[in-house]
Parts: sequence; structure tokens; C-alpha cells
Amino acid sequence: QVQLVESGGGLVQAGGSLRLSCAASKSILTLSAMGWYRQAPGKQRELVATITRSGSPGYVDSVKGRFTISRDNAENTVYLQMNSLKPEDTAVYYCTWGPGLYWGQGTQVTVSS
Repeated sequence: QVQLVESGGGLVQAGGSLRLSCAASKSILTLSAMGWYRQAPGKQRELVATITRSGSPGYVDSVKGRFTISRDNAENTVYLQMNSLKPEDTAVYYCTWGPGLYWGQGTQVTVSS
């Protein structure tokens, strides 16, 4: 069993930045792809960013150029750097390993206009 714990969410104004962290309880970061999803109230959970076993990132079109997914294997932590935040980025952000086999509890990101 793997535990994933997200942190770093908060309230920011449009144009601001946040860095989300996802800490894993075991050294599993390179054993599978990892990713970040988000879910806004009343909407389906959507994929935001992924990182492959080899470290290659991928992004949904709406965040390309603004978000960066990365990882620190030594710290068993995946990050999502979010810049130029927009109100439509407001959601609960979830870290996943598998993807989808393990999930974190989520961290709230709220962007005000």
C-alpha cells in the first residue's frame, strides 16, 4: 500500500503562483507514471499533467506553458508548479500513481479574479 499526501494548495489572485507537492510513502516514483488531476465543483475529474517513468512530462492544453510537473526521486515527491493562475484553475488537485492505482487526498486551489 502506498500513501500519497498532497500539500501546497491555497488561495491566490489571478496571475499568481502555487507549487503543489505530492509526497509518497515509498520509493515508487520511477516505477510507474504519475500525474496530477483536478476536479472543480460539479465537474468531472480531469487530467492536468503526467510524468512518465523516464521523466517525460505531458500536459493538458489548458495548462501548457503555465504548469510544470517535476519530481525529486530522492525525496519521493512529485511537484506541480502552477504559474499565471486563472480563476478556471480553481479545483481540488489530486496526485496519482499508476495513474489511478493510488490517489492522494487532494489539496484545494482557489484562484480569485
